Amino acid sequence: MSKIIIAGTDEVGRGSLAGPVVAAAVILKSKIANLQDSKSLSPKKRECLSEEILKNSYYGFGIVSNIKIDQINILNASLLAMKRAILNLPIKPTMVLVDGIHKPDLDIPMRAIIGGDSIEEAISASSIIAKVYRDNLMIKYETKYPGFFFKKNKGYGTKEHLDAIKQIGSCTIHRKSFKGVIS
Repeated sequence: MSKIIIAGTDEVGRGSLAGPVVAAAVILKSKIANLQDSKSLSPKKRECLSEEILKNSYYGFGIVSNIKIDQINILNASLLAMKRAILNLPIKPTMVLVDGIHKPDLDIPMRAIIGGDSIEEAISASSIIAKVYRDNLMIKYETKYPGFFFKKNKGYGTKEHLDAIKQIGSCTIHRKSFKGVIS
């Protein structure tokens, strides 16, 4: 009988007005304490857990740009990011646990789990490393695109961010199809 290899996958940045959607897929090599949904962790705790996850797992990332998001919509972009993350794993899983209700189109057994990032460790781990990866990317964009407060808002539609878009218009990483983004 072959060994069961379970991967978890999740995406971050779905509701953001700027930047890519980022997904991660994780196959845990060992148990990691305190795994939970990335949104419920402090940035410092996420960073620490992310380092531990990267050392103790097989992982892959999938990134879909704001341009592609505008072309295919955010749901399809999220599924594409998850598909890319799974395909970027160094070993092939025998089962993939997906956060949410939709599954990416791959020829691997999958199970969609609503709230999976809170109850399945492999999904929680993927949520954490994807969030840290994307947050760090958005922090780098702060220097390239000043005035949008990306370091603080990570591209989400805060009042400060929306006011900046109204004042200076959008930049090249904004999702033009999203409400609140002015070309």
